[in-house]
Amino acid sequence: MHSKATSTHCPYCALQCGMGLASGPGGVEVVERPEFPVNGGALCGKGRTAPAVLSSRVRLTEPLIRSHATGRLEPATWEEAVGRVAEGLSRTRTEHGPDACGVFGGGGLTNEKAYALGKFARVVLGTSQIDYNGRFCMSSAAAAGQRAFGLDRGLPFPLADVPRTGCVILVGSNLAETMPPALRYLTELKANGGKLIVVDPRRTRTAEQADLHLAPRPGTDLALALGLLHLVVAEGRTDEAFIAERTSGWEEARAAAMAHWPEYVERISGVPVPQLRDAVEMFCGAESAMVLTARGPEQQSKGTDTVGAWINLCLATGNAGRPLAGYGCLTGQGNGQGGREHGQKADQLPGYRKLTDPAARAHVAEVWGVDPDSLPGPGRSAYELLDALGGDIKSLLLMGSNPVVSAPRAAHVEERLRSLDFLAVADVVLSETAQLADVVLPVTQWAEETGTVTNLEGRVLLRRQAVTAPDGVRSDLDVLHGLAARLGHEKGFPTDPEEIFEELRRASAGGPADYSGISYARLKEGNGEGVFWPCPAEDLAPAEEEEEETDAVHPGTPRLFLDRFATEDGLARFVPVVHRAAAEEADAEYPVLLTTGRVLAQYQSGAQTRRVDELNSAAPGPFVELHPRLAARLRIAEGEPVTVVSRRGRAVAPARITGAIRSDTVFMPFHWPGEGRANSLTNPALDPVSRMPEFKVCAVRLERE
Repeated sequence: MHSKATSTHCPYCALQCGMGLASGPGGVEVVERPEFPVNGGALCGKGRTAPAVLSSRVRLTEPLIRSHATGRLEPATWEEAVGRVAEGLSRTRTEHGPDACGVFGGGGLTNEKAYALGKFARVVLGTSQIDYNGRFCMSSAAAAGQRAFGLDRGLPFPLADVPRTGCVILVGSNLAETMPPALRYLTELKANGGKLIVVDPRRTRTAEQADLHLAPRPGTDLALALGLLHLVVAEGRTDEAFIAERTSGWEEARAAAMAHWPEYVERISGVPVPQLRDAVEMFCGAESAMVLTARGPEQQSKGTDTVGAWINLCLATGNAGRPLAGYGCLTGQGNGQGGREHGQKADQLPGYRKLTDPAARAHVAEVWGVDPDSLPGPGRSAYELLDALGGDIKSLLLMGSNPVVSAPRAAHVEERLRSLDFLAVADVVLSETAQLADVVLPVTQWAEETGTVTNLEGRVLLRRQAVTAPDGVRSDLDVLHGLAARLGHEKGFPTDPEEIFEELRRASAGGPADYSGISYARLKEGNGEGVFWPCPAEDLAPAEEEEEETDAVHPGTPRLFLDRFATEDGLARFVPVVHRAAAEEADAEYPVLLTTGRVLAQYQSGAQTRRVDELNSAAPGPFVELHPRLAARLRIAEGEPVTVVSRRGRAVAPARITGAIRSDTVFMPFHWPGEGRANSLTNPALDPVSRMPEFKVCAVRLERE
């Protein structure tokens, strides 16, 4: 790496690829960091062009306040802006009570920011109404992992283990476009003789790499997983010793799966029985195997049960709790893992503690210096919180999210945001949501600040400040410090991220996500490879042959569950699940299914990537992907504007005709606002456990413009 480059990490997805930043003739330049193990120096286009968003040309550099006279957002001083936010929140608390104040966070916030935001909501505002956009990302996988293993960490093993296993079933993930540097792990898997099975209704760039591509109807992944488990049982391929020694609940789960015979699953999913049998042969024929899920099976109104069915497949075949085998979730957002561990989720306290657990409340309250009884209970989940805006919730503080584009039933969410008495948004850019705010606070971003993030492997990493933020920009931690002071809390909200991390360590100590053995000093050591949680602080006992004590510390935990699972009895739990229909199936009025996702050159709501010229050139706008047979039936030509209509709204985008999608399904990327906004169509039907909305399947009809 360039000798003067600062080692840091990409601001986008949960790979958190290592990179260096150096000053060059053209400004800030990205330098490869080949020593970082996750990406080995490789970067996608988003990572390479990330410094473009640092430009004052595209980002916010001064606070904005909506003028009472003109109704427009106009420049203001920080003193005025923070004062206006404090006044708005204070007035709401006085007139309507603490729970009338809402707080909405983001999966891109650093651990320190997520921790401080959760503490601010519960200690300063006293509100239970806090959640974050990570609820839209991997909450179903988190809930399923908790039910089965007693612990949720995206991957219970490092990515480096993936190429060394014998077979991978990749469910609902298009790594080639969403996490391009991770595709090498699947390429290496195949080079090593391993098999790759991809489950996706579209023949994506990732599916093209597969030995076997299964293309189910959207919303039928649960039936597919149960059909595979049925065949495993029927063909005598279960690992009876593993089931007996390391699991509980098998009989009930087995009985549920046996109701899903192959022909029945073919009728539901559209996946032919021979392909089901081929998948079982590949998966069970390997000495070790993995199932990796992403948003496809998770963003459903039955996402928790769907992921649970794939976990059951792993447990029944002995592919869990041993090297080179297991279930893992490919977390999406940059700090989606750490963001849900330290308190910005409606039902959690730092360290992944439960807000309803008296011992957890007592521990965190002691760290915070407050009475445990003063901490509010669990609040609404993300969509339910957004849906309550303008009703029970009168004011909202929003950090690092853009729900006008990213939330389901987005037109309704936009209407709810407009109905608030007061909205404050802290962001890097003037997003579509920030444009609705009463106060907009310009905050620092990845390269302008130091902080920790936790990638999809559970690897805690240190992002280092590499450049100076423009004048007029402050960090989110500064914002919370200033607001807390104005609302009567002079102490407890420092602006130094390391000081906050030290408090986070104490708050997480002894919890499921224990960071207490991790420090900034440790994270700066060596090549900056990070430390896997859980990592308790207590010293390891010295080896017997050593005469003197050592300063050895806990090394972190790259691989979970090798000795026991994190349940009370140490056993993994089978959960019996059965197939059920999506909340909204195709019918005569809306005969086609819509599924949504990402494209290579854009990220999430596009608030940042849509400001990068190179990325916009590669992916300039939305489109509707549909099969030639469907296009012919509706007389739709390539590039022709198509209106997609659901029960919640309509969107218009050019047609992209391809044989790589099922003929009963259309696909739209969700990165754009305006008339091409895919989330104008999506269904907010919620999973009963995770409260995840059903982004991945809803009924629509297509109309020619």
